[in-house]
Amino acid sequence: MRIGMVTYHFPPEPAFIPGSLAEELAARGHEVRVLTGFPDYPGGHVYPGWRQRWHHETRSRGLTVRRVPRYSTGDATVRGRMASWLTFAGSAALVGRRFLAGVDVLYVHQPPAAAFASAALLRLLGPVPLVLHVPDVWAEQLPDSVDEGRWAARVRAATLRTYRAADRVAVTTPSLRDAVLADGIDQARVRVVLNWTDERIFRPVSASPAARRLVRRDERCVVMHAGTIGARQGLDTAVRAAAALGETVDLVLVGSGADERRVRGLAAELRADNVRFVDRRSPLDMPELYAAADYQLVMVRDLPELRSSVPDKLQAVLSCGAPVVASAGGDTATLVERARAGLSCPPEDWASLADRFWLAAQIPAPARVEMGRRGREAYLREMSLASGVDRIEELLLEAAAAGTRRDGKTEQTSRKA
Repeated sequence: MRIGMVTYHFPPEPAFIPGSLAEELAARGHEVRVLTGFPDYPGGHVYPGWRQRWHHETRSRGLTVRRVPRYSTGDATVRGRMASWLTFAGSAALVGRRFLAGVDVLYVHQPPAAAFASAALLRLLGPVPLVLHVPDVWAEQLPDSVDEGRWAARVRAATLRTYRAADRVAVTTPSLRDAVLADGIDQARVRVVLNWTDERIFRPVSASPAARRLVRRDERCVVMHAGTIGARQGLDTAVRAAAALGETVDLVLVGSGADERRVRGLAAELRADNVRFVDRRSPLDMPELYAAADYQLVMVRDLPELRSSVPDKLQAVLSCGAPVVASAGGDTATLVERARAGLSCPPEDWASLADRFWLAAQIPAPARVEMGRRGREAYLREMSLASGVDRIEELLLEAAAAGTRRDGKTEQTSRKA
């Protein structure tokens, strides 16, 4: 197939899903044309060594990437975000009609940032078969201000237009599927495609002596949280849970973030000597650190905008064969429980989490290994790169076939007329 792809973010930005999907589809023999912006995430400033311009195109075997300018000044306000989204939509519309002409099917990786661009391109390209890949429903959340509410309504309207125009819609969690169906989309067009991880990095390994020295002090059970220490994780709950158990469990927090100072202060206030902090490490180091700990902690706060999401960390942990303790609800807890890959409890409940920490410490090492093995099997079966791309490729083929049938009927009707 000739596949057009529209995505707001693309490598070298941390946009692993659209980047790996484009590469894999090209490797399978498809012609893939990617329309995206210049890299500026997460800081909002174009990366050093890059300059925004109209004629920037790179080609490799089967894969062409065309970048278009967009507003990038690091302005994180509502108006700043919308300026970036709308300028991307305008640039994509100017370039996309020619760049994407003749594609058999259009794939759109559509977080809210891409909603305006996909709506504009659909008007220009005509009845091209469309597959939407929807990672979240930000536009459906309650606004924090009148200004954000006004823009959220516009994003939602653009999003709904593309939902209804799509031949197939891929969503990343079962709860997100329910949200899309609630918007009146035909359930036959909506499929769940769980995210995958970078399997070149995240795979089962043995812990090196250096990793063990960094993570462990003795033979005490170690629960490790690796990643952002921010508002969405709610790691104060984990600190309170660990502090209640004294010497039963060590909690090791690897990473940094906006909430790090507050979480460190809480650990000091509670005199939680079994809570330790380790500076952020390269993703390349993480599999060995996972292996050095006994469990990986996955934290998701009980917030409306997070109930339909699964943190990417879960796929990385399961791919490495590490057992999990999940303080989360919704799809995150369901995936862990269904795979029998660890323990779970409701989010933001430190007493329940303390109970899970205690239980985790009592489970013998062979049973922990078995949890990790089951998690790894579930990942390979349901979340791997190969299975995810298989599902997306199937949707692209179905959409292209539906488009061909639709065009054929239109042509027959025209001839009869």
